[in-house]
Amino acid sequence: MPKRLIQKIKGLITGNSKPAYVRREIPRGEHHFPEEDIGRSVLSVLDTLTKAGYEAYLVGGSIRDGLIGMHPKDFDVATSATPEEIRGLFRNCRLIGRRFRLAHVRFGRDVIEVATFRASHQNVTEDDSDDSHQTDEGLLLRDNVFGTLDEDAVRRDFTANALYYRHTDGAILDFVNGYDDIRHKRLRLIGEPEQRYREDPVRMLRAVRFAAKLDFQLDPATAAPIPKLADLLGVIPPARLFEEFLKMFLSGHAEPVWPLLNQNKLTRWLFPGAAPENNTTPAADAMIQLALRNTDLRIADGKPVTPYFLLAVLLWGPLQRQWATYCADGIPVAPALQKAIQQVIHDQSRHISIPKRFSLPMREIWELQVRLGQRSGRRCEQTIQHPRFRAAYDLLLLREEAGELPKGLGDWWTQYQEADAAGREELCQNLGQKPQKKRRRYNNRRNRRPNSGAG
Repeated sequence: MPKRLIQKIKGLITGNSKPAYVRREIPRGEHHFPEEDIGRSVLSVLDTLTKAGYEAYLVGGSIRDGLIGMHPKDFDVATSATPEEIRGLFRNCRLIGRRFRLAHVRFGRDVIEVATFRASHQNVTEDDSDDSHQTDEGLLLRDNVFGTLDEDAVRRDFTANALYYRHTDGAILDFVNGYDDIRHKRLRLIGEPEQRYREDPVRMLRAVRFAAKLDFQLDPATAAPIPKLADLLGVIPPARLFEEFLKMFLSGHAEPVWPLLNQNKLTRWLFPGAAPENNTTPAADAMIQLALRNTDLRIADGKPVTPYFLLAVLLWGPLQRQWATYCADGIPVAPALQKAIQQVIHDQSRHISIPKRFSLPMREIWELQVRLGQRSGRRCEQTIQHPRFRAAYDLLLLREEAGELPKGLGDWWTQYQEADAAGREELCQNLGQKPQKKRRRYNNRRNRRPNSGAG
């Protein structure tokens, strides 16, 4: 008797049978999914799998986004084929992941992610340890128990992400009432919320991110456990949380994400120093709000954004407090700043790791805040030539706009950038600081050696 059938029988006997879900098909013509957005490479993957005798569907965010009027960009495929069977069909395929094995099929720059249908972990045996592994607390360490289409649907996180598009006839398949949830702009977790969050605490961040991005309301049962389970994020590697930070804050929806993180007590783990209960300075909170809004506007305009600038703003409040503490202990200003920077980055990295390619520029724009207030001819020229000057200047303007600093210094630097050499000299003279001329260097005669004439 097949092992999976034995497991299902055990589930019925022990009372662990799955809740009943009604399969629903929404035919083409009754939904508004933009089929014209599906690329040729995606259709090629679907056709190859179905012609080989496997089930294959578009699934997840692309279907959800298409139904709410957004143009989907990333298309994921779910199939009955195993990762090895997928690799056997595509020469341009490689298998990735250990916790969640899937296939990447590459067409030039396009990468189509293909995942095998998953099943529940409730009735797996010790023989399945290579495919399924959970901690005693419920954290899912390995999720490679393969199943059927209906089992895959109830293993997904949110109902809005559990719709399947069948390219052969254009129908959308719904097993968990996701289609109606999308119509009512409701984000609802599949299954028992606390159990699902314990399986993967990052789902709490995904809930907040999707609610902000889609302008959906979190279902009360989905939202209720989040504040008390927020500390479960402590078992997630800081590097993975950094990737989630990028998704939440650099996707064009940072401004609505922030209050949701605060409301659900998630900020206290991600950025404890910037959480409302710790970041009590009104100017520091205003800086965050302004930076998030500006980030979203830049993304909407197609302009580049830099993670280190947003991190510099989020951690500016904690830095100011730590810096003031060291200064109060009698440490001179400059060494106190360096020590505070090291401490803040160290503390933050316990929650969200910050790669050096971002932490180093962040340090530089913090350090430049001091130099921006020290204006003299030569110093100004050195400061304006610094590769991080523009980011430091933007941070200065943000501090003034938030009310942390009186206005004036930012306007002076604006004029200095726009002025020619004579104008810059006049700006310095108006401050009572004449630009310093370069001093000629003279050789120290005591150190000069006579030419011995040796060849």
